[in-house]
Amino acid sequence: MEMVNITIDGQKVAVPKTSTVLDAALSLGIKVPTLCYHPELRVEGACRVCMVEVEGARTLVASCVYPVNEGMVVRTNTAAVREARKTVVELLLANHPTDCLSCQRNLNCELQTIAADVGVREIRFDGEKKNYPLDAKNPSLVRDQSKCILCGRCIRACSERQGVHVYSFANRGFNTTVVPAFDLGLDEVSCTYCGQCAAVCPTGAIVEKDDTEAVWAAINDPSKHVIVQTAPAVRVALGEALGLANGSIVTGKMVASLKRLGFDKVFDTNFSADLTIWEEGSELIDRLTNGGKLPMITSCSPGWVNYIELKYPDLLDHLSTAKSPQQMFGALAKTYYAEKVGIDPKDIVSVSIMPCTAKKAEAARPEMNSSGYQDVDYVLTTRELGRMIREAGITFNNLPETEFDAPLGVGSGAGVIFGATGGVMEAALRTVAKMVSGKELDNIEFEAVRGMNGIKEAAVPLKEGLTAKVAIAHTLANARVILEKIRAGEADYHFIEIMACPGGCSGGGGQPIITSAEHRQKRIDAIYECDKCSELRKSHDNPAVKELYDTYLGKPLGEKSHHLLHTHYHPQKKC
Repeated sequence: MEMVNITIDGQKVAVPKTSTVLDAALSLGIKVPTLCYHPELRVEGACRVCMVEVEGARTLVASCVYPVNEGMVVRTNTAAVREARKTVVELLLANHPTDCLSCQRNLNCELQTIAADVGVREIRFDGEKKNYPLDAKNPSLVRDQSKCILCGRCIRACSERQGVHVYSFANRGFNTTVVPAFDLGLDEVSCTYCGQCAAVCPTGAIVEKDDTEAVWAAINDPSKHVIVQTAPAVRVALGEALGLANGSIVTGKMVASLKRLGFDKVFDTNFSADLTIWEEGSELIDRLTNGGKLPMITSCSPGWVNYIELKYPDLLDHLSTAKSPQQMFGALAKTYYAEKVGIDPKDIVSVSIMPCTAKKAEAARPEMNSSGYQDVDYVLTTRELGRMIREAGITFNNLPETEFDAPLGVGSGAGVIFGATGGVMEAALRTVAKMVSGKELDNIEFEAVRGMNGIKEAAVPLKEGLTAKVAIAHTLANARVILEKIRAGEADYHFIEIMACPGGCSGGGGQPIITSAEHRQKRIDAIYECDKCSELRKSHDNPAVKELYDTYLGKPLGEKSHHLLHTHYHPQKKC
């Protein structure tokens, strides 16, 4: 790789010729403020907050897009640079709402942080604060155009990372906005509700729909029995929302905090993740042996399910009919659990804590009522739970390690790894191999399906004479590549896992905001650490699931399990 030598603030450094000035500064540990820049998205140089002085240049330059060259001398901390940055931020603030104290992103807003960092103490300009109507008619996301700073991150995340292309710039000059096509609401366009736009938005212009007040009301209603399930990826991200290090494993403290908040029972979605493997694994074997539609594709990620319904309805028969772990749990909470503890299901309020904004839309689907009621009443993101814990004044790090409640709180390590891309596939292979061969695997760790490559492929021997060809994709842009291969008849896979978000649920749209792939990787590493430390590591060894089948469901794919745990997906018709 060709290197060039440059000097930044008196420090000499050799960097690749393809680097930008910002890249070089970051390599030296020099902090340059940015807003439109995001390390995982194409650079655009729109906001100009990252301006620096380059010797010989006619004006200050945007460091995020300015290329390095041999002998370049850069200064990031001159009076002119500081004044220019402050002016840019003041101009942004002149048109920005001043409701910071009531904004969902208060104390976690990049514009707010940069205003403090560059020393803004007054706003010298009179701007025009426009009042746009809220886009809040969908179950998952709220858009407030008045808080948009036109950084374009949501446009790039939706188009480059997800390949959905919901957002674009509209109008010109002071009237420029970021909107879906024809300025329609997200409920009217081909939005999958994955929340990656909210995950990269630097302000409160796109946030998850906040359901915390409804959950507080349920908790405070003495006539209601309020239960909660927690997804695998929440336990490795919640700590970040409460001041702990990235990737901290906080399972026991999370359970303790939920009990302190007032939930009557705290259960683990790992239980129904294990159940999903029993049902989905049995479905795969049934398709392999009885000539069903192949390849079969997982249906755990609701953003992905929305995508195939919207964009590839002709391929819906490839989806597994198994519900997601969230929805399986919800159906059992108001049937099996209600019967077991003698509570009228109308008095049960079922809450889930998810890393995903699309889970809110999934719970609201009209067909998700196989218990006779809405199976999951409320879905909170990891961020919402973090806010509830802070609101309750709970000192999270001082909480004791607490166990999940029985019977829906028993989960395996295979259930835990649902939280990382490739995890559903690996969990399924651990059990499907046992189902078809009758023998336990000597090695249950399938390294070939792990890792952050956008698309992974593997051939996995299940028994003598039977090898499963599998594929794993994360992000919807990569899902499209897989689907085009299926449509063209070029996909000779048996089983495919697709997750809508980068890294799978660990990078979900409802997780605490992150700014790098390394940050996400720490969560994924923690997921696999949870698996290694689990007493049970295979879904078919879960005694609580075995008891469920023995005493209530009968068998996988049986009449009762099919009614409660399976569904059929259908084309969505939007603009």
